[in-house]
Amino acid sequence: MRHYPTGVCVVTSLTGKQIPQGMTANSFVSVSLDPPSVTVTMAVQSRTYQAVMESQVFAVTMLSFHQKALADRFAGRTEEDNDRFVGVDSFTLQTGAPLLVGGLAWLDCRVVHSYPVGASTLFVGEVLISKASDEVEPLVYLNQKFHKLGDEI
Repeated sequence: MRHYPTGVCVVTSLTGKQIPQGMTANSFVSVSLDPPSVTVTMAVQSRTYQAVMESQVFAVTMLSFHQKALADRFAGRTEEDNDRFVGVDSFTLQTGAPLLVGGLAWLDCRVVHSYPVGASTLFVGEVLISKASDEVEPLVYLNQKFHKLGDEI
């Protein structure tokens, strides 16, 4: 699967004690326009999985090319692993789950279904609110490296 290019996003949620959690994901897909719905898959041992299970909500920030450092941070590749939100500008929409400033687009979702799949769970979220920016350069992941798109053909 590492040879299939994907966009990169950060999925966030809140624990029952309102502590924000977040992770970098590329296992994110739009599955329905009516009602607007998306899926994201999370490993069951992750803190973000636990927060989604507790709150039944998640938010998605689709990252721009300029947010590679945030992708690394929320993937646990930096020293900020204990509190990935320190110094990160964020905002909320409806659910209270944090969204990261500077993204391409943002989705605020409530879980409508969850399906265990091996060591992971597939969450289906109904999009409650969406917002888009004027940014046009997505962060792309391919073969374990970040890329940016080339010219349109």
